[in-house]
Amino acid sequence: MARKAVKIEFGDFQTPAALAGDVCALLARAMPHPASIVEPSCGTGAFLVAALRRFPKAKAALGFEINPRYVEAARRALAGADARVSVERVDFFRADWGRLLRGLPEPLLIIGNPPWVTNAALGRMSGSNLPAKINFLGLGGMDAMTGKSNFDISEWMLLNHLHWIEGRRATLAMLCKTTVARKVLAYAWRKRMGLGRASIYAIDAAAHFGAAVDACLLVCSSTPGRRAFDCSVHDAIDAEAPTRAIGFRDGQMVAKAALYDRWKHLRGESAHRWRSGPKHDCSGVMEFRKEGGRYRNGLGELVELESRYLYPMLKSAELANGRTETPKRWMLVTQRSVGEDTSAIRDRAPKTWRYLQAHADRLDRRRSSIYRNRPRFSMFAVGPYTFSPWKVAISGFYKRLDFRTLGEAGGKPILLDDTCYFLPFDDERQARLTAGLLNSEPARGFLNAFVFWDAKRPVTIDILRRLDIGALALECGIELEPAAPGERDASRASGI
Repeated sequence: MARKAVKIEFGDFQTPAALAGDVCALLARAMPHPASIVEPSCGTGAFLVAALRRFPKAKAALGFEINPRYVEAARRALAGADARVSVERVDFFRADWGRLLRGLPEPLLIIGNPPWVTNAALGRMSGSNLPAKINFLGLGGMDAMTGKSNFDISEWMLLNHLHWIEGRRATLAMLCKTTVARKVLAYAWRKRMGLGRASIYAIDAAAHFGAAVDACLLVCSSTPGRRAFDCSVHDAIDAEAPTRAIGFRDGQMVAKAALYDRWKHLRGESAHRWRSGPKHDCSGVMEFRKEGGRYRNGLGELVELESRYLYPMLKSAELANGRTETPKRWMLVTQRSVGEDTSAIRDRAPKTWRYLQAHADRLDRRRSSIYRNRPRFSMFAVGPYTFSPWKVAISGFYKRLDFRTLGEAGGKPILLDDTCYFLPFDDERQARLTAGLLNSEPARGFLNAFVFWDAKRPVTIDILRRLDIGALALECGIELEPAAPGERDASRASGI
């Protein structure tokens, strides 16, 4: 296996000695000195060395590592230590951790830097350094099919660490992606595990590891008989005070616990149903720019198509930046509802049908399993709402809460790509009234309580659906008309 592939398979981001030292200095200030130190994937031993310097009275220090070259390097780095220190070659995913950790004196410190790689990435390169192929988060349906069952290997490992410390006097201190840290905390809080205290400290992953990712030090303490549901967030390891607290409220992770506590009365199931733009997973074929009477697709081809199945559209960036008045793009929409037979296009729009046939190989190769056993050239997230004349919309990618009102263009409804979310309306007045409500201080406060702005897609349909727009209207003293009849039932029936 090539050296780069080996690096990926083992998540090989070795911890710099200086960073390991800063982490252990923080732990020495913030926690009881440990009687036992364990690094489950110790690499070349940077954390073990730093921890022993800060905690010289520890009774045991154990390192475990799968890579034999790193085992030897760690042993050399710890050559001056006494018999209480050992480094063993162990496969994390097949080890009997109950036996390895049994009887270690407490308080226990589990410290380290587990691999920064996903199970999907390892699967693509046939890597073997991964857990058994199980859906360990128990996802099903659309979540499993559309990729939410993909996870970081470190996430799986950290969840195991949490179970190791459950019921013990112990601290877990791990470097990981910030998104992984939050998922691990959410799991622990949802399972009501005994975390007495938790903190996140941001680190500069680009400076330390050359990785363009938000990363942190996650510190969790387990104390029998204590259970807390907040986590302080610090901008750096040496930050004197936290900037905010994330937490677990009413069964959900919140990004700003104080904001949620202020606006939680706005939470509830709204009669107004949020939708996403149509999903086709083939922009090169399905999206165009108009040139005269013809259309140029994303492959650079200039083609003639009937207008019947073409609609003006906005990309996420255009919506976020307010370029909404005259859309420059068009989307080919093959269905009016999920599962509709597409063969009618042959007779209704023969040029469009010939175009689809000419690009059938690309459309047939779409990876998502949602297209399996569906009519050829199918799309998802389409329904009557897609073609509503008025919409209140927001981009899921951009780092601000900015809701915009969209009308029609050239007598046709404006469509959005699948990274945008919207509420459909038949009436302009109700659309503009709702947009004003969503841009109000109470709405922004409530939604900001849930949004993690460092996420790849910070605004999600799940977050938007938590806001009860009826309750928001009462808060602002505004009277809204009821949502369209059957809208809620239609959303559930479509599975979108």
